[in-house]
Amino acid sequence: MNLNKLRNNISSIDRRLLELIAERQRLVSEIGRSKQYTGLATRDFEREKDVLNMARQKAESISIDPNIAEEIMRILIRSSLTNQERDRVIAEGKGNGRRVLVIGGAGEMGAWFVDFFASQDFVISVADPSIESGPNRFPDWREAGIDYDIIVVATPLAVSGQILTELAECRPKALIFDIASLKTPLRKGLERLKDNGCLVASLHPMFGPETKLLSGRHLIFIDTGCAEATAAAKELFSATMVDELEMNLDDHDRLIAYVLGLSHALNIAFFTALADSGEAALKLAQLSSTTFDAQLLVSTLVAHENPYLYFEIQSLNKFGLGALDALCESVSKIRQLVADDDEEGFIELMNKGRDYLAMRR
Repeated sequence: MNLNKLRNNISSIDRRLLELIAERQRLVSEIGRSKQYTGLATRDFEREKDVLNMARQKAESISIDPNIAEEIMRILIRSSLTNQERDRVIAEGKGNGRRVLVIGGAGEMGAWFVDFFASQDFVISVADPSIESGPNRFPDWREAGIDYDIIVVATPLAVSGQILTELAECRPKALIFDIASLKTPLRKGLERLKDNGCLVASLHPMFGPETKLLSGRHLIFIDTGCAEATAAAKELFSATMVDELEMNLDDHDRLIAYVLGLSHALNIAFFTALADSGEAALKLAQLSSTTFDAQLLVSTLVAHENPYLYFEIQSLNKFGLGALDALCESVSKIRQLVADDDEEGFIELMNKGRDYLAMRR
């Protein structure tokens, strides 16, 4: 059999595979509607486990690598969950024509919230200095008025606090919440809103604007002293599978100094060391190892993020320098152990880290 015929046969199989995936997706949509009707949760972990086990067993019986089979099924499961969650959000739409103002709605996360609310039949207005005036579009948020059911502040940290403070003086009847990565710089505005009797909440989405599926993602709700507002904000996400966390403002910023500040700084230090090394990036890539490639991938993602936002996360967190000091001290400790040829101390350091990381499971 010649090469072209073999390739044509493979193409025919590929088309059939895609048709089967499409048929599977149609069945997934029917299952999603059935879950909505019966009140069942979107995600069924036991069913997912059964599907993955079946895939591995079948793969082994027909001499296919079971890891490949599991990876394929995980992709299909994730796609199924994404479709079911989206359909459920739309079907259980909380909008019913209610009005939302997204201040900073032309930014990446602001746009995510615009799309999220639009999918639920909310009437959206966007205020952002980067847009031109038009129907429900305002370059200055003050021109948009305050007659809304929900007001989202999705602006850079440097201006979010002032916006919240100004909103407090207007005393809107809307549910108001910010989505900032840090909360200490917003404390004054959040407290002013609460003191003025406003329905104020504070959220931190621990996911980026590219996120389609909220299952496995975290959404933090900060205690603003207004339980009614927090409950109302949570209700907006009740149709999703997002993992909800609650904490106070100071705990949030202290932990974020490590979760975001430390991880960002570590990757910035990594690519800065490489850039300043004088070694050619291409040559390093040719010699790369599994660990190097994994670190390079994360660092590359960080390098392409918004540098202004990343600087705000480092500079505006009152706990930030503590995390940076910890990083510097750790690197110094490693250097000293190597300089002293202290194998026992180095091994002890790695064992300590392994034991600590084991506790996250």
